[in-house]
Amino acid sequence: MKKPDKYVGINNDIYGGMTPIGKIIRDAWVFGIIPESETCEGWLPAGIENLMKKVNDEWDKYGCLVSNLPEALRERHARIHGEAFEKARAAGWSGELETGDEE
Repeated sequence: MKKPDKYVGINNDIYGGMTPIGKIIRDAWVFGIIPESETCEGWLPAGIENLMKKVNDEWDKYGCLVSNLPEALRERHARIHGEAFEKARAAGWSGELETGDEE
């Protein structure tokens, strides 16, 4: 099966957006790289890759740890990712796919 040429958007992504691309987008919202209204729907893979590089550059500034984020960013991270977890759980996501190989 061929992968789509364009990203479906975080609101249309599987598992309520609990995918690697969904995490990149949420982190981009946290860091203000893109506005929270940007779902990245219709983006080409190169655009997502560029966004990932920008997000990684921001995380590098904080040692890739939420605990190292300034308070405002930590609160924003908790809100954005917390809302995503609630939405995903309501849609039937349990997180098992992400942790199933850790047994």
